[in-house]
Amino acid sequence: MRLSIAASDIYCLKSKIGCVEVLFSLIVPCFNEENGVAPFFEAVRSVFGGADFSYEVVFVNDGSADGTLRGLRKLAAEQPDIVRVISFSRNFGKEAALLAGLQQAKGDILCFMDADLQHPPDIALDMLGKLRAAPNLDCVCAVQEERSERRLTRLLKNSFYKIINKLSDVRFVSGASDFRVFRRPVANALLSVTEYYRFSKGLFSWVGFETEYYPYRAAPRRSGESKWSLIKLMRYALDGILSFTTVPLRAAVVAGLITSLLSIIYLLVVVVQKLFFSIDVPGYATIVTLILFFGGAQLFFIGIVGEYLARVFTQTKHRPAYIIRESINIQTEGEKS
Repeated sequence: MRLSIAASDIYCLKSKIGCVEVLFSLIVPCFNEENGVAPFFEAVRSVFGGADFSYEVVFVNDGSADGTLRGLRKLAAEQPDIVRVISFSRNFGKEAALLAGLQQAKGDILCFMDADLQHPPDIALDMLGKLRAAPNLDCVCAVQEERSERRLTRLLKNSFYKIINKLSDVRFVSGASDFRVFRRPVANALLSVTEYYRFSKGLFSWVGFETEYYPYRAAPRRSGESKWSLIKLMRYALDGILSFTTVPLRAAVVAGLITSLLSIIYLLVVVVQKLFFSIDVPGYATIVTLILFFGGAQLFFIGIVGEYLARVFTQTKHRPAYIIRESINIQTEGEKS
């Protein structure tokens, strides 16, 4: 059943852009969604157009190489009170797009959605109603009941959640997506986290707040294809692990201690065999095997340390997470009343 918010109930949910009251902010990253942005907005308008509260749609064009920006300009010109557009100078990634949307959205309740309509607007409306119906609830997160993905992809995703929940102090819910509806205090908490390498699924868990998980079934894409290849997903998973645990660094210390202990034990065995049993221990094959093994282990753990150092190096340069090339219907600080 679709839930809505009565006009008399928006007493604590109002913010203003000029003279337009804004209650609900939809933050929508777009990357090469030329054929998707118009159908997406029509679907949003058909769901929210008759609602008795105000809303805005903040599109973030993440350096699209097709006609996405052209379509967003058209929507912004036709619906200047609703559509706001941020366009990056290049592709900075979805996490940067979500951050930009958070920084520009004005509603006291916000929602992350994809532009491919796999996140149905009517589900967002239901989650909004569920959030409003529970004053102590801060966030409603959509969780896919059934994934229409390849078996290997599902296996890797499930393995990721098992691994990171064992390594991290923060709990990750398997299947939890970026499709969320949350209150302004949650958004402010996310904005207070200034790290360059952002992993939103982990950040939502890290900042806490009362969260309810809402099962849903993702709709099929209306156009285009997924931008997440298997390699990109694995890289994203690695970012999540490195962002929320230092266990790999500790594993290097433990592995070093264990190998040192084993080498001492092996040394004692060789000495005893030579002195007391006159056993000649063949050396060449053993030495080569040990050199290759320990050399590989050292390079592996040096690589782990290098990953963490690279993140520290990037963070200390204080480069912005994104650069805006163009913004439409976005209020600047000087224009605020």
